[in-house]
Amino acid sequence: MADVFDNWSGKPQFAGHETFPLRILWLRKAYDAVRDGAPLTVFKDDEAISRFGVGRNMAVSMRFWAQAAGIIELDGKKLKPTPLGDLLFGDGGLDPYLEHPTSLWLIHWNLASSPENTTTFFYCFNGLFGHEFRSADLVQAIERLIEQKGWRGAHKTIQNDVTVFLRSYCSRPSGAMDDAAEPLLSELALVQETGASGWYEFSIGPKPNLHDALFAYALDTYWRRAHQSRATLAAELICHDAGSPGRVFKMDEDSVIERLMRINESTSGAFVWTDTAGLRQIQRSSQLDTGALLKGAFDEIARHGKAA
Repeated sequence: MADVFDNWSGKPQFAGHETFPLRILWLRKAYDAVRDGAPLTVFKDDEAISRFGVGRNMAVSMRFWAQAAGIIELDGKKLKPTPLGDLLFGDGGLDPYLEHPTSLWLIHWNLASSPENTTTFFYCFNGLFGHEFRSADLVQAIERLIEQKGWRGAHKTIQNDVTVFLRSYCSRPSGAMDDAAEPLLSELALVQETGASGWYEFSIGPKPNLHDALFAYALDTYWRRAHQSRATLAAELICHDAGSPGRVFKMDEDSVIERLMRINESTSGAFVWTDTAGLRQIQRSSQLDTGALLKGAFDEIARHGKAA
């Protein structure tokens, strides 16, 4: 199996969330706290508990997730919103209460398409093959990876990180207390528990509530991140390469190809599908305005009440 970290030389991140999965209201709260710029202490000072309505460790976790999801960022010695944060939560924000699946897909993409902030998320969606896996096997696989790469990560840290990953996507039992509240990304149903104890499975398929515009946004991000110098991109890479839309969204090949065949329309001609002599690929004819792309998607959702 190819090493999904071959072209990455960064430092892995297996902690920072304080063992809490991302909650539904946290990103909006984090955005509001740094909307006009805020000191680094805003999530851990004496007022943090009353400011956010959670314990101090949860407030620290809130900052971690907001940064990992691309909603806030570090600017020198201050925290501030990202352009994406402003787009979702600012004045006239596209989805300030995260009511639409498109927002959840966007957050999932930011967490699982790159290893910088959430290495386990990236590995699970890009390094695991097949539909099913055991949580214990996942821990062992990451520990082998740490040994091979010369990274650092204690056994308990990796166990906790895998648990947080699973809790981030799997619905909690009905009647669960607040400390096991429904995680933000469970609505996507990307990872589900099977009947066997400790076993989980990915939901692989067409993802009908994934808007074409968000798929195009992800493709543009992947293209610039992994293949910046290429004017064309093979469909095979878009389906199967680490960090690609096909892998991160857990789509089957036929479903990805269907998206690519109509990408000319969803990108207003910026990306063009070609299939000549069996060579299936996307050609970039112009730069994609990703902000306008996302705004158009949410405008369509507002008009038609659907995500795709």
